[in-house]
Amino acid sequence: MSFKKKFYLGSLELSNNIFYAPLAGCSDLAFRKMSKIYDPGLFFCEMVKMDALIRYDPNTFRLLDYTKDMHPIGAQICGSKPEIAYHSAKIIEDLGFDVIDLNCGCPVDKVTKDGSGSALLSHPERIGEILHEMVAAVKIPVTVKIRAGYDDQSVNAPEIVTIAEKAGAKCITVHGRTRKQAYKGLADRDVIKECKARANTIYVFGNGDIFDVPSAHHMFEHTECDGIVISRGSMGQPWIADDIRRYYESGEVVERDTNAIKEHLLKHFQYILEYKSERKALLEMRKVGCWYLKNCVGVKQIRQELNKASSTQDMLDLIHNFSWEESNERTTCAV
Repeated sequence: MSFKKKFYLGSLELSNNIFYAPLAGCSDLAFRKMSKIYDPGLFFCEMVKMDALIRYDPNTFRLLDYTKDMHPIGAQICGSKPEIAYHSAKIIEDLGFDVIDLNCGCPVDKVTKDGSGSALLSHPERIGEILHEMVAAVKIPVTVKIRAGYDDQSVNAPEIVTIAEKAGAKCITVHGRTRKQAYKGLADRDVIKECKARANTIYVFGNGDIFDVPSAHHMFEHTECDGIVISRGSMGQPWIADDIRRYYESGEVVERDTNAIKEHLLKHFQYILEYKSERKALLEMRKVGCWYLKNCVGVKQIRQELNKASSTQDMLDLIHNFSWEESNERTTCAV
């Protein structure tokens, strides 16, 4: 399959089959406001833990803040206890989300130490049990995100596709790296292709190393996946879904100069300032600034100055006063 202008998850109609993944510590409200401008088929809030959900932890619920114009929107939960999956999923549905996803892919130690995230790849039957409880609890589509396997000796993503399908999940996203790889090396797209061949009714979405139009095109063509999920490629590129859509609809390759990057960066900062305290906004803006400038040349000085700025106003002044016309963006757009 390739790009689809209209896509259905169960009865949920989506504008396309390009999704933005939930990114812990990144896909906050400001990030999602920027994403919404460019209309990916679906995007998500940051991942939240089942245990925190059922405790009604206020910090967890703040991660799930969204505005009415963000629909359709998904939430992602992680946990390793089938006995609380039903309640957790029901809370998400009651909050008004359109999709709920189970994270079985996060490789970070603080997530995997209790058996959650990619640690579940070593217990595929438990993934099925958790998904079964989630599907029984809600009317909205249930999806799941996995990796190729725990390590190179236990690549079991195709097996998990069958398990997820049997449990009633509508879609499975497969990241082409193992848990042991984390984000090193290249994502294995052959395993995603194998997962797609194994599926009967469940959609298989490809994930990993999608940073531009050519890599999205290759994911579609090589794996024949039903759609793509963009993770790190959406950081500092909220427009990437629009770039891919334009290519498939008209062959158009969009070039964005540094003035466009400046305008997007300022808008993203504005959204951060509307939602976070001065101290938190300052830290967040330093991180976001690096995202937007990563593909530019001649910006070393402003990157250093942004990281040293002592106030958000100093940051805004730096951006307004920088000679953007003298820098350039490095882009590779040929397919």
